[in-house]
Amino acid sequence: MTDDTNAAMTAPPQGPRIALIHALEESVVPARTAFRAHWPEARIFDLLDTSLAVDLAEAGRLDEAMMGRFRTLADYAADTAGAGGRTAGILFTCSAFAPAIDAVKPYLPIPVFRPNEAAFEAAMAMGNRIGIVVSFGPSADSLRAELLAMAAAAGRRIEAVVAVADGALAALKSGDGDGHDDRVVQAAGRLRDCDVVVLGQFSMARALARVQPLLTVPVLTTPGAAVEALRRLTGPAS
Repeated sequence: MTDDTNAAMTAPPQGPRIALIHALEESVVPARTAFRAHWPEARIFDLLDTSLAVDLAEAGRLDEAMMGRFRTLADYAADTAGAGGRTAGILFTCSAFAPAIDAVKPYLPIPVFRPNEAAFEAAMAMGNRIGIVVSFGPSADSLRAELLAMAAAAGRRIEAVVAVADGALAALKSGDGDGHDDRVVQAAGRLRDCDVVVLGQFSMARALARVQPLLTVPVLTTPGAAVEALRRLTGPAS
């Protein structure tokens, strides 16, 4: 038996090809970290358009042109093939664009996930009063509406409480990771009376180790929940 054969027999199996589409560069590392922790076999690749978040903040709303940009990005990601075969799933990582992501879903034959979708489903299984921490202001209203809509569709009555970590994202962008985490911890401290807390941006997952000891309820990160959901849908049957 050759060395190459031995290596092939002992190498871990390679998973499917998964596209990650980002509007914030701060989401790239948390997404990749979650895949390493929860699904290292997946063959992931990144598409990044930092103008999306800037343009949304300036416009104050999702217009038709921006909706079209999401369709273009999703079509490109879905049409690629290479390591891991054809793209088997898409994960968007910026939480402010849920309507644009939902508009993409019907056009593609593969799973397409909003960044908070899996975490919200997991949170609803844990309680009725759900806290959400956000660091990107435009996400606050959209995430609350997204969670309430998911609950209504499931026939559930829940309460969604949002705490904004003011200045956290700006601190992270300036390289002040500790300052970011401090602001996230302060915001999470306002949600002590919730049944479960969701850190609502991918970029906030880094603060989990500081937030969880502060609270007596479960704290979920959006990238961890999303990766687990994609693995269940697109990974090999166990």
